[in-house]
Amino acid sequence: MPIRKELRELLACPIDKGPLLYDERSDALYNPRLRRRYPIVDGIPYLLADQAETVGPAEHHRLVGRAAGPAAPDGLNDVPARY
Repeated sequence: MPIRKELRELLACPIDKGPLLYDERSDALYNPRLRRRYPIVDGIPYLLADQAETVGPAEHHRLVGRAAGPAAPDGLNDVPARY
């Protein structure tokens, strides 16, 4: 169950307090600066540092390297241009 965009815009990484990207494919929030992914379970984001998973280079590339605008491929949305 995806979380609403309005809620996603309010959420921040618990470690660096920066914005998070939403990955529709894995239903998770992603911090590209730290390469940490936070799960969303039953529509509830689990923004606990100890529950985040580290993302490897290939998955990081999928999440940020191929994103292009508002209709990003692979279900990735809300990608700021600086990543």
